Amino acid sequence: MNISTKDTTVIKTYLNRISTPSASSHKGQNGKVLVIGGSSLFHGAVLWSAESASQIVDMVHVASTEENNEIIQKIKTIWQTGMVIKQAHIPQYAKEDDVILIGNGMMRNEKDISLQSSVDSKTWEDVLSIADEGEFTRELVHYLLYHFPDKQFVLDAGALQMMDVQWLIPLHKRAIITPHQKEFETLFNMEISELSMEEKEEVILKKAEEYNCIILLKAVEDIISDGNKLVKVSGGNAGLTKGGTGDVLAGLTSGMSATSDPFSAAVVASYLLKKTAEELFGIKGFWYTAKDVISLFPTVYHTLTTRV
Repeated sequence: MNISTKDTTVIKTYLNRISTPSASSHKGQNGKVLVIGGSSLFHGAVLWSAESASQIVDMVHVASTEENNEIIQKIKTIWQTGMVIKQAHIPQYAKEDDVILIGNGMMRNEKDISLQSSVDSKTWEDVLSIADEGEFTRELVHYLLYHFPDKQFVLDAGALQMMDVQWLIPLHKRAIITPHQKEFETLFNMEISELSMEEKEEVILKKAEEYNCIILLKAVEDIISDGNKLVKVSGGNAGLTKGGTGDVLAGLTSGMSATSDPFSAAVVASYLLKKTAEELFGIKGFWYTAKDVISLFPTVYHTLTTRV
């Protein structure tokens, strides 16, 4: 199926599958997301993801490096819709929250599988003791996927660049992975840059089925597949090449999948990001930021749902 942002009718099927709070709901029933990300080099990515998700769900818990946690705490006067937690407490919140988003702003390095001990014997304290940030990313992802197979995971950025794709197969729910083309090639160890659109669709459909996941391949025309269905979403503009917009997409996907069908969440998140970019172009041209997208997407979503 092809969906264009120029046509607001085709997206209706997926918008209707996104849950909205009922009048009788109370705090916590409309989703909770745990966002794990950031590093000594990247500070904004984890916050962009957390801010995006916090527009959708009741509670967002953010775990980052000690330095990043301090930065986030300092701006709590302007972002008051989430809770900053210590990395030591990640397993506790992983049990509680509906969705676990990992990877935004996390570091990578050359994978060295020989450094990895058996995940079933590794404790959380062992993971926290790892000094190398790239190795820490890899071991953190493996630990959480192994110990929390019932959770809905969204994996992006550093997580995709350091993990092994085989880790997705035992999960009880299909993880949503949101790679751009190079991250896809790294994760699946294959090149797709020279493939035609039809060939890319075939590959993505096959890999999603083989590895028990939902793939949202980010591009000018996004491709989303769960191994059974495949949707292409076109639209947006070159302003989406700016840093942070991918983190916003990961946050959108995480927030929507907390209480809704994950495939529909991925499709709507893709569409909403591109549609918001088009609305911003009418206001600012290409000179908008990830922060602008976060501020405007709720209005764009409301307009879409009231029209359709």
